[in-house]
Amino acid sequence: MTTTDTAPVRFDTKIVVLLRDDLETWQRLNVTAFLVSGLGSELPEVIGEPYADADGTPYLPMFRQPVLVFEGTKETLTAAHARALSRALPRAVFTTELFTTGNDRDNRAAVRAVGAGGLDLVGLAVHGPRNAVDKVLKGARMHP
Repeated sequence: MTTTDTAPVRFDTKIVVLLRDDLETWQRLNVTAFLVSGLGSELPEVIGEPYADADGTPYLPMFRQPVLVFEGTKETLTAAHARALSRALPRAVFTTELFTTGNDRDNRAAVRAVGAGGLDLVGLAVHGPRNAVDKVLKGARMHP
């Protein structure tokens, strides 16, 4: 992150979520929530300080930077996943099978059952240097 006292905050990294463009609204929201939780748990540097209101009521910390949400076709998602892997960027995945499981153990088993190239991805979250993340997202568009 680069900043001065008067300059706007600009981060050297990006947090992005790429969603498959054929998901229902509830699925988009669900997938986004699950994906970003993975980044926050493994990358403590993306989490800011806790919040408090004027009464001193504490609130949990959140990401210190915006999460940008994109969409693309199944093919765009597959290519983005391959690029994220080739760049060794921190990532989280959500596959179609996770809509049918009901718990974390079964979710992990569903992903573990398929090789990286065969995952039926509906969502991907990535964190990394701005330029590298931009290259991963090639062909994707901002979510409307």
